[in-house]
Amino acid sequence: MSALSGMTGFGRADGAGHGWSWSVEARSVNGRTLDVRFRGPPGFDSLERLARASAQARLGRGQVTLGLQAKRLETGTPTVRVNQPMLDHYLVLANALAEQGATPPGADGLLALRGVLEIPEEVEDPEARAAVESAMAATLDAALDALKLSREREGAQLLPVLTGFVDRIESLVAEAAVEAGAQTTAVGERFARRMTDLVPNPSEAGAPGLADRIVLEAAALAARADVREELDRLTAHVASARTLLHQPPAGRKLDFLTQEFMREANTLCAKSATTALTATGLELKAVIEQLREQVQNVE
Repeated sequence: MSALSGMTGFGRADGAGHGWSWSVEARSVNGRTLDVRFRGPPGFDSLERLARASAQARLGRGQVTLGLQAKRLETGTPTVRVNQPMLDHYLVLANALAEQGATPPGADGLLALRGVLEIPEEVEDPEARAAVESAMAATLDAALDALKLSREREGAQLLPVLTGFVDRIESLVAEAAVEAGAQTTAVGERFARRMTDLVPNPSEAGAPGLADRIVLEAAALAARADVREELDRLTAHVASARTLLHQPPAGRKLDFLTQEFMREANTLCAKSATTALTATGLELKAVIEQLREQVQNVE
């Protein structure tokens, strides 16, 4: 069974070889989908495709940023050569100025002029470049492995928090079930008081069948105040939440489930006919909202 994973984390890995040294940092934050962004040094564009594929193989959601920094290691004293045509050009100018009385330049002055000394660029062997990129790709994998482990640690911290909210919801649903038992009686008594005020003696009010209509109306009101279906669905949602917490990745499903939780809680409050049930319904909505906020961190 895979572990519950969060979407916030950090991973780093370093590497060196083939005349290069490099480091990779992988970061991620919450996101509805998987969004991978890669930043690397010039000339290593081919690594972006590998980085994206590696992230997709390990992660399901989140905004992921991969940063690769690399530098070439000094392999010895660089080869320096004199650009003779450029030096000859400067000598002609210097001699012309010397004939006019200027002080002739020294060797150090001439060599310091732009373009006189050149450090030829090294031509990199294609096989060596491929070896460097392969080693860098392995370091990218290592950084993403570290990021995944970091996200799983966050998931391990989230699991008891989420479980606690689900437990509290289950407890509130049980309280609501007890309080709902008084719904029918409360509705009947309230309706009876109102009818007594309007029609003190329905059987003598002069309207045929009025007493029967009053009974039917009271029964209809009691049916509309019945919250057993909402409580049954809330109980089923609690069981689904417990299952999803141990069947990751479940972030999207849990997010949808919290919406269903809230829908039933809203209906429960709307149907409530007692102060006690309304108070329980409002507390239930508050806990569901807390659960929803934490679910946003789940992959």
